[in-house]
Amino acid sequence: MKTILLKGHVREDAGTASANQLRDNGMVPCVLYGSGAHVIFSVYSDDFKNLVYTPNTYLVKLDIDGTEYKAVMQDLQFHPVNDSILHVDFLAIDESKPVTLAVPTLVKGNSPGVRSGGRLAIKLKKVRVKAMLNDLPDSVEVDISGLELGKSIKVENVSIPNVELLEASNVAIVTVEATRATRQAANDAAAAGK
Repeated sequence: MKTILLKGHVREDAGTASANQLRDNGMVPCVLYGSGAHVIFSVYSDDFKNLVYTPNTYLVKLDIDGTEYKAVMQDLQFHPVNDSILHVDFLAIDESKPVTLAVPTLVKGNSPGVRSGGRLAIKLKKVRVKAMLNDLPDSVEVDISGLELGKSIKVENVSIPNVELLEASNVAIVTVEATRATRQAANDAAAAGK
């Protein structure tokens, strides 16, 4: 799994006034919890660009005043008007226990259904997985090379060694849907055959 480093500073005060003052100075208030850790800290808002504004999921290596933690981003709050980051929660990882995380779906191959006029619809952009830290995948790869028009690949059709997919087994990850043009062409062909 890809790792990203964030450097933070321990916060002295945990109140709303101090959080607003941090935001005014270009910082984002954060909290790290889980696995016996509870640290209130802040990180420069520009440092979040590579972590937040990407389709990828990262393991976060937090350096908080010299103390290092492994974590994942658990929750993120945005300002309702200007979309700036208001607050971030991190979950500390215990390497001896399985980690639950949502990883992106990566589609590979060329579908015959798309080549014949269908539209590829990615129904699950992220898939929740559970695995040990060393086994966590960067993404869930779905091969659509044999996917025909009107067919789909479901969670039950995908398997990754040492990784448990937490979505319901009958949920479609990707599907090739018929477009209006392909349905019209099929209707015209059926009418011409009569």
